[in-house]
Amino acid sequence: MLEESALRQAIDEVRSHIAEACDRAGRQPKDVVLVAVTKRVPPEVVASALRGGVSDFGENYAMELSVKAPQIAATWHFLGALQRGTAGRVSAHADVIHSVAPGDALPRVARRAAEAGKTIRCLVQIDFAGARQGAAPDQAESVVENMTSMLGLEVVGLMTLPPLGGSAEAARPFFARLRALRDRLSERWPQIRELSMGMSADYEVAVEEGATMVRVGTALFGPRPLARGRGN
Repeated sequence: MLEESALRQAIDEVRSHIAEACDRAGRQPKDVVLVAVTKRVPPEVVASALRGGVSDFGENYAMELSVKAPQIAATWHFLGALQRGTAGRVSAHADVIHSVAPGDALPRVARRAAEAGKTIRCLVQIDFAGARQGAAPDQAESVVENMTSMLGLEVVGLMTLPPLGGSAEAARPFFARLRALRDRLSERWPQIRELSMGMSADYEVAVEEGATMVRVGTALFGPRPLARGRGN
């Protein structure tokens, strides 16, 4: 298991890199939320990260979210694909959802949240390359429009994943496009301010391009076995 001292050093290094990227972009580090991605990370290691100053954690799988969130008092972000069968777990335990996409799972999440008297902050996932989950850029406005009528949800921003296999610099144009889309949508919906973009390999570039949330896993916790999908 990862030693607490090593984890704290990794947290400090990531925060230092965020601060340096903010300095290059003329931004303040306080404006960037570090979301520690805890996919397949044991709860005791998550607790160590909390003691190390991390207050936001992200899970890709609803089952892991439902196990860890009750044990760790923090802000919990859901990063994975929304599914009808796991809507109850997500609505019960997520404070923020980064992966809103067209489909029939979202209304179920909204209904469960509203029934519990809860409002979940949501980011619409944008797929610029047409190869990932998410809405196409030209669908973004209609997705947001649809969500504004859903009790239990508040649209606060956008999220994206660049195409697989590219370098950090190759991701930069996609981050810039997300920022531009956010700026356009915020003219109509001023509450749309957040930009969730950047992972372990490219979060510094994302911060330079305006990220307000970065989703970092490997740079904090080290490599984990990839059962499904791509690591963060």
